[in-house]
Amino acid sequence: MTNDKPGYPPLVTFATEDEYRAHFQKAYCSGVVATFDRMLVRFRKRDFDHAFYESSSRSTGTKDLFSRQRAERIDWIGAALRDPEAELYCGWDSKRRKEDKTRRVAVIQGHYVVVVQAKPACKGEFLTAYVADPQTIAQIRGHTPWQSHVPKRKKSR
Repeated sequence: MTNDKPGYPPLVTFATEDEYRAHFQKAYCSGVVATFDRMLVRFRKRDFDHAFYESSSRSTGTKDLFSRQRAERIDWIGAALRDPEAELYCGWDSKRRKEDKTRRVAVIQGHYVVVVQAKPACKGEFLTAYVADPQTIAQIRGHTPWQSHVPKRKKSR
């Protein structure tokens, strides 16, 4: 899979995982990324491990293998968040086994997914990004379209 849509950044090729980690920290962790609809998304250094690793065993679920396929698309994360043409859906809470209207899922390029946890006051936290298989994309597209289901701030007493 390559860069199909004009205007998307090219794939990033570094020799080492440490170079990808440094790029992630510089590109995303020093501030916030504003989405096209004005959500301010925060990234943490620890997000790298979740976003760029895959599990060697589906039974354990432990993310222990660095994924070059994910890492090469590192610059697509910000581009997806800023893309007004991205397909946006509500996410899925696997623990509760139900749709989660506070998770915003962006689908770009037909197969690339970026997931953000929406917070009050138009803020969000990056959760993960990955290349999805056709079955996963079909499941995502079956969810409710995203309608800025940002949680309301609790009133202080």
